[in-house]
Amino acid sequence: MAVVTPAKSVLHSSIPDPHPSHFSASPSNLISARATQLGFRPRLLHQAKPTKWVEGFGYGLGRNRGSRTDRLQRKPWVVKCTAEGIERGMFVGRRERGGEAKQLVRVPERFKVVVLLACVMCLCNADRVVMSVAIVPLAAQKGWTSSFLGVVQSSFLWGYIFSSVIGGALVDRYGGKRVMAWGVAMWSLATLLTPWAANHSTTSLLAVRAFFGLAEGVALPSMSTLLSRWFPTHERASAVGISMAGFHLGNVTGLLLTPVMLSSMGINGPFILFSSLGLLWSTIWASTVTNDPRESDFISKSELRLIQAGKSDSPVSNDKFPPLRLLLSKLPTWSIIFANITNNWGYFVLLSWMPVYFKTVFNVNLKQAAWFSAVPWGSMAISSCIAGTASDCLIKAGYSLTIVRKIMQSIGFIGPGVSLLCLNYVNTPTAAAVLLTVALCLSSFSQAGFLLNIQDIAPESAGFLHGISNSAGTFAAIVSTIGTGYFVQWLGSFQAFLTVTAALYFMTTIFWNLFATGERVF
Repeated sequence: MAVVTPAKSVLHSSIPDPHPSHFSASPSNLISARATQLGFRPRLLHQAKPTKWVEGFGYGLGRNRGSRTDRLQRKPWVVKCTAEGIERGMFVGRRERGGEAKQLVRVPERFKVVVLLACVMCLCNADRVVMSVAIVPLAAQKGWTSSFLGVVQSSFLWGYIFSSVIGGALVDRYGGKRVMAWGVAMWSLATLLTPWAANHSTTSLLAVRAFFGLAEGVALPSMSTLLSRWFPTHERASAVGISMAGFHLGNVTGLLLTPVMLSSMGINGPFILFSSLGLLWSTIWASTVTNDPRESDFISKSELRLIQAGKSDSPVSNDKFPPLRLLLSKLPTWSIIFANITNNWGYFVLLSWMPVYFKTVFNVNLKQAAWFSAVPWGSMAISSCIAGTASDCLIKAGYSLTIVRKIMQSIGFIGPGVSLLCLNYVNTPTAAAVLLTVALCLSSFSQAGFLLNIQDIAPESAGFLHGISNSAGTFAAIVSTIGTGYFVQWLGSFQAFLTVTAALYFMTTIFWNLFATGERVF
């Protein structure tokens, strides 16, 4: 808010002005602008004809069309501006037609962090989806069976399962910035090598995909830890929602772009594109983000105070790993592990098999399958933001973290379970796409459940705990991805496996509501 107060003129006596909220100055009249802790105080030597202010920051710097006499008869003003979260580096508005001043306000640093994280999470998932689409023509070309196709799809998870724990511990020790940067560089290299490996041998393809998973295993622990450092508790769910919206948009990007590029550029096209984007992102990330807001050269003091005041705990980096026995001795830990298992089980079944499902069950071509598969993921990106906002609103309204986490997680599991059961009875691809959209949209509420709960119960070792739960979830994803292929080959349909997945959602919901907590445990 701008506060305007009169000051004594050094040249003329004071003349009352009927417009205390109007002000204008030309550049030549501006003598100095002294920055203060909460704003700025420009001082003028000459008076200027008042110009209407817009609410906020900025003042007119355009040419004053009044006479010199009019300008000198006007009273100068001292402008004091204060705003929480905005302290230095403020932009001064320019004069618009009609005398209005254009408001320019500096974007808070934590918003830049979450935007970059959303971009890299989009790239992270797009790199995974490329293979889910490209494997359809590869399987036809190589003559792979459905069971072997499941093995190829799951090879990404072979490396992912090992890097989750190690990567999470490295994030706790060295911070998310460095670990994320190395992870992106390595998985971009693996993405670039994938078409070469596919043409060389199946062994090479499986090895490259495992290396790709090894590199991507650090993404979620890095994201989770960085957001916990950069955002206060009452904004964290929204920040996670924005980041995960980028993650889900990666599915849309990969599913829509890959078929087009495959038909126009061949197998190499999409892999070259996404690997190049990863390297470009790395260069921006290295010069923009720090592990902790206290290390940033660009953050304002008031924004830093806002972040620190909104945290109940101040996590610090650990020099050694917390004891695994202690972590596994508490039921809230197992609530998170089981939730991660169930979430990954259902998520990777849909991610890996959705294009194949539409082609096998409804006999749609690859481009149509990609479109029907992309719609649910695009909707999930929107629902991620809604889930985060709803969670933060409940916390601000006074509900305990335990209640909020249980509500969000219950929605995130019961909704998909019911939707998958109904999927067994649809007869058209449109109806199937609608049910899959509902399932994925509601499953995004899990991000405001178990994913945030990791930081709640173990703020100082969240990366390590995230790695443990994610490794368990990855093992479940391997079983579900391969198991789907065998179920389809043996039974000739997806119905049995969809029913098993729905039952798992329901059982985990009961366990979560019995033993999960939002209080700090470790």
